[in-house]
Amino acid sequence: MAGGVLSFPLTSFHDDGSLDPAGFRTHVAARIATAPGAVFPACGTGEFFSLDEDEYRTVVTVAVEEAAGRVPVVAGVGYGWAQAARFARIAEEAGADALLVLPHYLVAAPQDGLVAQLEQLAARTRLPLIAYQRGQVAFTASSLRRIAEIPGVIGLKDGHSDLDRLQRLTLAAPEGFLFFNGASTAEIQARAYATVGVPAYSSAVHAFAPEIANAFFTALHDRDGDDKTIEKLLRDFYVPLVELRDRVPGYAVSLVKAAARLRGQPVGPVRAPLTDPSAADLAELTTLLTTGLDLVGAAL
Repeated sequence: MAGGVLSFPLTSFHDDGSLDPAGFRTHVAARIATAPGAVFPACGTGEFFSLDEDEYRTVVTVAVEEAAGRVPVVAGVGYGWAQAARFARIAEEAGADALLVLPHYLVAAPQDGLVAQLEQLAARTRLPLIAYQRGQVAFTASSLRRIAEIPGVIGLKDGHSDLDRLQRLTLAAPEGFLFFNGASTAEIQARAYATVGVPAYSSAVHAFAPEIANAFFTALHDRDGDDKTIEKLLRDFYVPLVELRDRVPGYAVSLVKAAARLRGQPVGPVRAPLTDPSAADLAELTTLLTTGLDLVGAAL
């Protein structure tokens, strides 16, 4: 999965808030056509938290059908382990290749509980699990060694961006254990993550501008180090995008959806409690997206 950006497609809704399977099929097919390292349906960017089980089944099934074995499909699961196991069974039946275990709901938990959560889920699915530490979930090096011993747990996605802690985790892990950069707008920190042995990263930008996401990935993996392209994209596109994203809670998803709509992708609005961007922020996003596409020789 380190051979391309990790793509997190958006879940398509109609204007009335109902699921739009045809729109999602169009959207996810267009993402897969740009050769990501893997596709992750029904995760944070895909508004997993707003899907019921039937909708979840549809989303994962469509992603598997469109991937057609060309790239791995890693479906999101979450809440407590009992509910996560229900979603895991659905994903397994739909043909997903692995599961991303999103942070559990609401409560803080001790390290023993974080480990037990994965143990309980792993015992109830045949699919490989990638743990996601973010928010209230943060593993110690000792706990990392324990979860790496759970049959089926194959990796960790990090959203904390604490590189000291992350380096300790990578050093504690057994050979072959996978690590992923899951920071918001992960490109901002991609070079830093790579220095501690975590080159693979998720890209929300891939959901609306794969041209930009792939250009950044190519520059990052240039053998001679294409720092000029990296820094130009960071300075003129990614950093302003983050500044806009941070203005309103939930913009990490709703801005991405708005940008996808600007590109003609049939993704529809976000579901409550998220809100779509204001007219002023949408105008700023349009200008920023045009700038970013121009940097890589593409057009809106």
